[in-house]
Amino acid sequence: MTSSPYYRETGPLSALFNRVVGRLARYGLSLAGSAELTVRGRVSGKPQRLPVNPHTHEGAQYLVSARGHSQWVRNMRAAGGGELRVGRTVRPFRAVEVPDAEKAPVLRSYLQRWGWQVGAFFDGVTASSSDEEIARVAADHPVFRITVVQ
Repeated sequence: MTSSPYYRETGPLSALFNRVVGRLARYGLSLAGSAELTVRGRVSGKPQRLPVNPHTHEGAQYLVSARGHSQWVRNMRAAGGGELRVGRTVRPFRAVEVPDAEKAPVLRSYLQRWGWQVGAFFDGVTASSSDEEIARVAADHPVFRITVVQ
């Protein structure tokens, strides 16, 4: 018996909050570093927009899916990139998924920065958890290294 990939559904309050944060980023107001991600739908071809927390670790930029293997993750795998927007500033990027074995340092620094907001999706794992505990949840949280293109 195989289990489905980890995914935490967005509740109505979270969905409303995400819409507000996404719109604010679209119109130029970033909350705590948030941006609006646009990625092309793998089936519809239509742009999907949602707020994300771009994360910088050791000079590289990453997108982490706190909720797991969501639609934007599946779309990113198919599209290989997208755009980040804050107001009029639009940054197209290419994305490469980080293998599970290499995620721990990125997830640790992500939880240091964003744990107050996303900690509930990491099953008790925090920035101060052991490497083994972080490695245990790594497969549940896709991570993409992004490179801005001109």
